[in-house]
Formats: sequence, structure tokens, C-alpha cells
Amino acid sequence: MHLDVIDLRNFYYRTGLGRAAQRAICAQVLALWPEAQGQTVAGFGFALPLLRPYLPRARRVIALMPGQQGVMPWPVAEPNLSVLCEETTWPLQTGHVDKLVVIHGLEASEHPSALLEECWRVLGPGGRALFIVPNRAGMWSRGDSTPFGFGRPYSLRQLESQLKLHDFVPERHVAALFQPPSRRRFWLRWGPIWERIARKLPITVAGGVLIVEASKKVYARTGSGTPEAVRRPLRVLEGMNAPEGKPALGRDIW
Repeated sequence: MHLDVIDLRNFYYRTGLGRAAQRAICAQVLALWPEAQGQTVAGFGFALPLLRPYLPRARRVIALMPGQQGVMPWPVAEPNLSVLCEETTWPLQTGHVDKLVVIHGLEASEHPSALLEECWRVLGPGGRALFIVPNRAGMWSRGDSTPFGFGRPYSLRQLESQLKLHDFVPERHVAALFQPPSRRRFWLRWGPIWERIARKLPITVAGGVLIVEASKKVYARTGSGTPEAVRRPLRVLEGMNAPEGKPALGRDIW
């Protein structure tokens, strides 16, 4: 079940807890992908806060938002880069995307397999994707006061297994949102410090969200792919004795 785009916007841009979550996740994304010079970067779900750092240098940035969620203009006061699309049919060319960020998308999808197939389709050779999902062992997935309490939470093993089934190769994983999902001033004030300290804890019991970087598996072609002339034709029936008085069939067949 996708949340409404208005609820997501209000959480990330109009609440202290949402802004804290935005900073924590964005810091981890930038640690994995510090730049995207000349690349095409796409986001699916509600990836706006994570796409903004790539606007100055990326060749193209596009925010894909599913119809069940709704869409909002973005970025503000600039040419619009967001588009409403079908969850499993994106208006992008095959192999066109270099970097893809999926957040509030996979766990909310009614057709996760078809969604992953679409992610694989739009990525180019060597393309990378970040899948950001609620951690089923974390505190953020246990209540509905934040967007991470909706949809289907994952364990790291479950997410990586799902990606492998759809021809992705998990490369790296990190976690974020170690601070409690509390709107109290104490936790909001000490949240950044808690994030830095708690990153040393086991990922399966600490982070509120899991972030898995995966590459697109491309199968190598077998053979040269071009037909070749047969230099020495096969002599059918060669070596068999022909009836007396008749030529050997195998010697005259070609």
C-alpha cells in the first residue's frame, strides 16, 4: 500500500523527525554514491530528498512516482523533473539509467517482482541501484507514526535473496535511522551523534532502514554471434562401402 504523496511530503519537509530521517539516509546514500558526474540518475517512490544532491552535475535527474501514491512538482521554482507513472511501466528507455534509488517503493508495491523487473530493465550495463526498505528488526517498522511503518519490512537476507532472484548482484549494504522514531526534542537534538555511534552495532538489530546497493547482472553471449562458413563440409555416409558398379553416395553428395 503506497502512502499519499502529501503525507510523505509533510513528513520529510514539515516535521523535525522527517528532516532528521532525511539527513541520516541522505548521508549514507552520499557515502555510497558521492557523485554522478554526467550520469542519468532516477528515483522511484518518494526519492526527492535523496536526488537533490545530484542535480548540479548529473546529466539528467528524474523522479518517478507511482500512480497509487500521486505526484508533486519538483524541484520547487525550477523546471519540473517529476513524473507520474505506472508502478511497473516507466516512461524510460531500456538501459538508460546509470543510478537508481528506490525508497517507499518496493515495500509498498503490490507487484514487487514486476517492479524489480522494471528496475532491471531501465538500468544500463554497469548500472547500480540502491534499494532502501524498512528493517523488519528495527524500531521504525513497528509503528505507523512514520512512513517506514507501512508496507512490507525486510530483513537483509530477504532483500538480498529477492534481488538475486531478479538478476541483481548485491554489492554493499549499510543501515540508517539508528535514533528512535520519537518526536521528542531530546532525541532530535542528539540524533546525529547517535547515528554516528550506532553504525558500529550489528545491522540486523540497529538500523531502522536497510540500504542495499546492487548491480545489474548481464549475461555474456555464447559464441561469436555471427555465422561462419563451413570450411570443410561434413561428408555424410563417408567411409561406407557403395554397391559394386555404383559411385559412393557420400563422395558425390556435395
